[in-house]
Amino acid sequence: MSVGENVQLIMFDTTLRDGEQSPGVSLSVPEKLEIARLLARMNVDVIEAGFPITSRGDFEAVSTIAREIKGPVITALARTTAADIDAAWEAVKGAERPRIHTFISTSDVHMRHMLRRTPAEVLAMAVEGVRRARCYTSDVEFSAQDATRSDPAFLYQVFTAAIEAGATTINVPDTVGYTTPGEFYRLIRGVFENVPNIDRAVVSVHCHNDLGLAVANSLAAVEAGARQVECAVNGIGERAGNTALEEVVMAVKTRGDYLGVRTAIVTNYIYRVSRLVSSLTGIRVQANKAVVGANAFAHESGIHQDGVLKERTTYEIMQPQDIGLSGGRLVLGKHSGRHAFREHLLAAGYQLNDDELSRAFARFKELADRKKELTDQDIEAMVEEEIFPAPEVFRFEDFQVTSGNRAMSTATVRLSGPGREVSEAAVGEGPVDALYRAIDRAVGTSHRLLDYSLRAVTGGKDALGEVTVRVQDGAGVHTGRGVSPDILEASARAYLAAVNKSLAAAKARSAVAGEEN
Repeated sequence: MSVGENVQLIMFDTTLRDGEQSPGVSLSVPEKLEIARLLARMNVDVIEAGFPITSRGDFEAVSTIAREIKGPVITALARTTAADIDAAWEAVKGAERPRIHTFISTSDVHMRHMLRRTPAEVLAMAVEGVRRARCYTSDVEFSAQDATRSDPAFLYQVFTAAIEAGATTINVPDTVGYTTPGEFYRLIRGVFENVPNIDRAVVSVHCHNDLGLAVANSLAAVEAGARQVECAVNGIGERAGNTALEEVVMAVKTRGDYLGVRTAIVTNYIYRVSRLVSSLTGIRVQANKAVVGANAFAHESGIHQDGVLKERTTYEIMQPQDIGLSGGRLVLGKHSGRHAFREHLLAAGYQLNDDELSRAFARFKELADRKKELTDQDIEAMVEEEIFPAPEVFRFEDFQVTSGNRAMSTATVRLSGPGREVSEAAVGEGPVDALYRAIDRAVGTSHRLLDYSLRAVTGGKDALGEVTVRVQDGAGVHTGRGVSPDILEASARAYLAAVNKSLAAAKARSAVAGEEN
């Protein structure tokens, strides 16, 4: 049954908050800011920039995004405690359009075992939290965590009280991905039918993907009348992730006739933001991922190929161009100038400052000398490596590797470090292992390699190799990325980038400890 309206759906992006809670993901402030900039250009309605009370770094990221990003509402998450709400406001108060998003659990299992509070106490905390947030801003969102496992009657009571206290958005989260589309539809209809003041608030949903139903549940909620969908780019987030922003947007664009809603999203930024988030988080997009996966517009079957060649719509319900995939080739080469390079990047959606452009152009020239043909995808991979450099504690100079199926792998690396140049050699189980052991010896630390991923940016024997690694030190996990026509060089660049992040983080922790002492 169609909703029968043509109203705008509010797209609430939580990539920088819930998305960053994905295991092993840690984004720097500049990385978060660049994602936020692209989300704003894509015309996302609300950006949840973080959870300020959790750390100094998260507070800094939220406050930076609040100051720098214009257009979308910028919101910060807070529990219903005074300290959380005060920190959230301090972080977002510089925003053009600030929001405080406060939450408390309402399910019996959460109240009994996690909060150790009675329903009456939870109700009072919800009201107190919303009232405190409303003292700072007129835009307050309230979430009932684990709503889909809550007693509906209690849920209606909490929502009614939260709206009365000043909440302007009411969020119904499927926190553990437990519900199903039909059940969620009925719950949302129940909210509309049993919360007497619901007309004073926007109904929002936030679905997790534990059973693979996050997008389906979100769309069922839209059919039931929800007008805000909370989601993340590529569906990243806690456990199995969140509702995927790109899937909801393209479902609405493709089936707006049925759903009766629209979004304000500029869809030709979808692939670009998907690629950026994948690159910075180190979480690869699976090939068969809807909308943005490598196979999303590929046709293997002869019957499908024949149909598409005769009429695209026989087997394609979306066009690659809808999400920003042109399929074109870069027409720049090693003789191209800086101005033409800048113009091409602007056309692709990259807005680089002078320093970033200089780094990217120098790397472009280097690659153009080493690779005969450069494609848009090559430039994309190279630019993203250059505009998000890891802290340069050590700089990669050169390396040499000897390896073979009957020979022991050895590697020598030369790095430039703080006031010195260092060379080290090591033996490993293979060329990459030897390289990484040599780098560890050169920087004087040891790191555990958690994940190593290699992909060809394009087809062909001279394709650029893009390597992403995750390493662990004593305090956390760090992601590094390297791009080169030589996969061993790409491997070395990726590992050193991650190691540099680890060393920079250790230095920052020491500085904070010094301040506190």
